[in-house]
Amino acid sequence: MAGEPQADCLFCKIVAGDVPATVVRESATTVAFRDINPQAPTHVLVIPRAHYADAAALAAAEPDIAADVLREAAEVAAGDKVDEGGYRIVFNTGGGAGQTVFHVHAHVLGGRGFNWPPG
Repeated sequence: MAGEPQADCLFCKIVAGDVPATVVRESATTVAFRDINPQAPTHVLVIPRAHYADAAALAAAEPDIAADVLREAAEVAAGDKVDEGGYRIVFNTGGGAGQTVFHVHAHVLGGRGFNWPPG
């Protein structure tokens, strides 16, 4: 069921403390941890504690938690001191967009230049 922990979800296991992660921030509704395959000097994933497959599902069911994810992404950027130079927040939605773990997560990327369009 949406919002409930999923036994086969890597990120639900991180939230539960069953899988280790380098956690940089936690709130009542979110967990932020360093990506194991960083694509920039700052590459942190911000996830809701509740399980939703993607950003659209989270926004539809729990808009306040979706806002918490974005607020925590800004706090991560400030904590890593990439907020003034610029950073990117990315939500991949669906396999065709590069989503590999189907528990919504925001990638916070910073510390280097980024091209536009991304891809």
